[in-house]
Amino acid sequence: MAFIQCDFYSEILGTRKSLNAIIPLANPSDASRINELPEQYPVLFLLHGLHSNYSVWSRYSSVERYANERGIAIVMPDAGRSFYTNMRHGYRYFDFFANELPRISNQLFPLSTRRSDRFVAGLSMGGFGAFKLALSCPEQYAAAASLSGALTLSNIEDPESLLPEWRVIFGETGVQSGSENDLAHLAKAHSELGAHPLSLYQCCGTEDYLYPSNQKFLEGVSELNLNLTYEEGPGEHNWDYWDAQIRRVIEWLPIQPDQNR
Repeated sequence: MAFIQCDFYSEILGTRKSLNAIIPLANPSDASRINELPEQYPVLFLLHGLHSNYSVWSRYSSVERYANERGIAIVMPDAGRSFYTNMRHGYRYFDFFANELPRISNQLFPLSTRRSDRFVAGLSMGGFGAFKLALSCPEQYAAAASLSGALTLSNIEDPESLLPEWRVIFGETGVQSGSENDLAHLAKAHSELGAHPLSLYQCCGTEDYLYPSNQKFLEGVSELNLNLTYEEGPGEHNWDYWDAQIRRVIEWLPIQPDQNR
């Protein structure tokens, strides 16, 4: 595996952004393939949480080892404190993640462009972002996973104590039911449309302060026709839980066998 740190300019955001990437390499012991052109690898876009950045997955988890076991590329981009959303008074982060980041990643790395080979996952704020991206753009992803995700943002008491940027991101009225930031609404629209079926994975520790948010999301989508795997167990909002869960997520990803890989 190769670990790559990258800085690039975003036209949508109008500023420079960073990402880390983990890219499989051909086995040097296989002399018959060592001079071949780069292969097109399945890719997982892995999103960070509110209080961290793009570097944390490689610093605090063994994601590189887990990716190596499945031969999958990992792209870990920076999102600031944006909630992966087109901010009401700020940057168009959703447009960046939905449109520009996949294109730039394809230019930089040997990634497959097949929907069946593309996945998105994240923790906490990144869990919200992963589900929002997949449910809004199911034609781009085969699966999405949320680890301890902030999946229900409506009806939060005193949201600015949780996120001082709340009004900057979501506006004066916050996250309204039925809006583009209501994940249960997006899930309902996706299930009714019926096109581009998604595999969804949701997990949360029972001692996590976002456990009620996860339960509320589950309740909101319980009657929908979703391919949703839910797991819970002892765990808090910390890296002991997330390191174990990201391994489970990577094992769960529906990576299709390819005779050319």
